[in-house]
Formats: sequence, C-alpha cells, structure tokens
Amino acid sequence: MVISTTTFIVDLFVLFGAALVAGEIATRFGQAALVGQLLVGVVLGPTLLGQTVFGQYLELTSSNVELTGIQLLATFFVLLTAGLDIRPEEIFESGAQAITLGLTVFLGPFFLGAFVVPLLFPGISLLTALFISLTLSITALPVMAIMLVEFGLNRTKVGLLLMNTAVINELAAVTVFAILLRLTTSSGFVAVAVAVVSVGVFLSTVLAVHFGLRALRESQLWGRAKVWFRANVRTKEAGFALLLAIALGSALYSQYLGLTFLVGAFYAGLLITPESTGPREHRSISQVFDSISWGFFVPLFFGFVGLDMNLSLLGVGTLVALGVLLVFALSSKIGLGVAVSRLFGWGRTDALAIGFLVSSRGAVELAMAVILLQVGVFTETIYTIVAAVGLVTTIVAPIGAVAYGRLARGGPLAALRRDAAASSGEGGLP
Repeated sequence: MVISTTTFIVDLFVLFGAALVAGEIATRFGQAALVGQLLVGVVLGPTLLGQTVFGQYLELTSSNVELTGIQLLATFFVLLTAGLDIRPEEIFESGAQAITLGLTVFLGPFFLGAFVVPLLFPGISLLTALFISLTLSITALPVMAIMLVEFGLNRTKVGLLLMNTAVINELAAVTVFAILLRLTTSSGFVAVAVAVVSVGVFLSTVLAVHFGLRALRESQLWGRAKVWFRANVRTKEAGFALLLAIALGSALYSQYLGLTFLVGAFYAGLLITPESTGPREHRSISQVFDSISWGFFVPLFFGFVGLDMNLSLLGVGTLVALGVLLVFALSSKIGLGVAVSRLFGWGRTDALAIGFLVSSRGAVELAMAVILLQVGVFTETIYTIVAAVGLVTTIVAPIGAVAYGRLARGGPLAALRRDAAASSGEGGLP
C-alpha cells in the first residue's frame, strides 16, 4: 500500500513523538525506555487505537510500504548498536564465571524450551519451536548496560561479570539464529552442514578483517594512511560514513551467504573497535553514531515492535500459553543465574539479583522476532506472544534486582552500590 508523503510524515511524527515521550516516562519509573516505546506501539497498533480512533486518520500498519522500509533501517541500526558494544579482546579475556554464566543462561532455556514450546503450541514445526526457544534464551546486552549504569554497578566487578555474560550470551544467540535461519530454506543433514559452514566462513572473515585492521594500526602504514585520509578526504563526518559502509558491506555479505542482514549488522560492530580504528577516532565515530541511533532509530524500532503486536488475537488458549512461557522465561533464567552465581561463591540474595538481571530481554530478541515475522516463520499471534514475553521480562528484571538489592544491604551487590552511590553523591540503594 502506497501512501501520500503527508500521511507518511504524519505517521512517522506520531509514532516517533509518542515513543520519545513514553520512553522518558518509563525511565521515571525505573524502567528502560524501550518499555514505554513498546507500549506506545501497542496502543497505536491494532490492539487498541489502531482499529478505532487512529485507524481513521493514520496508516500505521504493516502494509504501509514506506514505514516498513523505515522499520528495516531501524532494525539494522539497532543490531549494529548492539554489536558495537562488543570487543573481541573482551570475549577472549572473559573469565570462567562470565563464560559459564553466559552459556548456561543461553543453552539451558534454549534446550528446555525446545521441549516446552511444542507442548504449548501443538502442531508447530520443530524449527519454529527452536526459534521461539531461542528468543527466550537471550540476555539483552543494551538493556543490561542501561540497568548497570542506573544501579551504579557499571564500573564494578559484578558489572563487568554481567556485561561479559550478556556479550557471551548474545554472540551465541546470534550465531545459532544464523544457522537456524539458513535452515528455513532447506532441510536435512546437508542443509545443517551448509548452514554451519556458512556461519563459520562469515565469522572467520569478520575476525580476520578485525585482526588485520588491528595489525595495520600498529604498523607505520596506518599512520601514513591517517595522514593521507585527513589531507585528502574532505567529506564531513567521513569516519561515520566509513562505519556505515563497513556495516552495510558486512550485512550484504551475510545476506549473500543466506544468513540475513541482521547477522552482518550485529557482527559489523567487531570491525569498529578502539583497537582497530584508534581510541580517538572510535570515540568520535561512536558519538555521531549514538546520537543518530539512540536519538532516532532505537525509539522508532521499539515503537514498530509494539505496532506489530496484536493482543486482540490472543484467546484463552494462547493467553495460557503466554502465561506459561512467561513463567518459563523468568524461572529458567533466574534459576540458572542463581545456581551458577552460587557455584562461584556469591551470596544468596546477591545471586538472586544477578539471576533477575540476566533474565532481561530486549533489542536483539525483538529484532529476531521482527525478521521472523517478515519472512513468515512467525505468525502474527506467535510474534505477539514472543514480543509480550520480552516486554514483561524486561519490566520484571530491574524490579526484581532492585527488590533483592534492598534486602541485601550487607552483601557484595549492596556494598558495591553504596560505594558507587557515595562517590557520586547519591547515597543508598535505589
């Protein structure tokens, strides 16, 4: 459906403006902004106003070709934003705790979900069940980073543990997603082998380019190249343009291998690090990128996610399935997070706080759901259920962590929080 330019601008203005306001309101209640932005999409979409009041004046629907294009671009920026938070060196330097915790809270819900999901959705294909299980297994890196900053834990030992945990978790999730998505077009042992090889070729290329750039930076040739670049390239914000060119090239490469642009956009972040570009250049590029991404594309993306949800489709049976998935998504992550934390010597209340924090979901999971809806793997009902699980668990994660943090005033998390707050003049637990 093609719409007029005026209608397109009005639609974009309403969705973006409402997402900004709702995101700000959500932060005032101790939630990540994405919670408010998602809820705005739900309100403006077919669940509520999309079928009545706003449906008469706006074209905020999935059949809107112009908005679909913007959504695709927003998804690209969200995945690139998540990838830019990852550095290969940090992956290799992650301790046993982060690696064990990250893989446990991914593999546990993923394999357990493969048995639970088919029971809730009889007749569903194994591949679709695996995709649903995958979305239940992800710990959101961007949401984790936001919560740690707000709790004053981002520069502490536990903050580093949780960030590395989220990094390991998301890398595993995106890699498995790439393999599963490759299987949507073919099946059998040969198809699995081709999918694994395709992912291996892609990751090997990305890592080779990363370490090649890093080696180049340590050579004299890099200094000469920078001098030449500054003297001859006069395009404003050329560094940012180069970042986008690399990201688009990576997305195109992954698309060519049958792994979808999502994988390429995410892993493109591994090519743009302080080690490969230089600290000053990386800081400059990141500032421009963060302004565009967080100021425009990220609010729009979560608004679009809510817009695609249609809670009115959920009957008694699907509502029961949603409730069971919510319980499973929270209990599996929290339970495994607590078990591993206790294994490494954390106290009971602190382990519970860690368990709640690793149960948060967000951008990567929802981006996967958007792609799966667009390619027809998810129905609108399944998409709505998956997005609802992501929304509720993201709300519960900080609430649970803060609640147990308040109970743990003598524990490591509480002590770290008080130290961080004292240094900033805040004082006390949140």
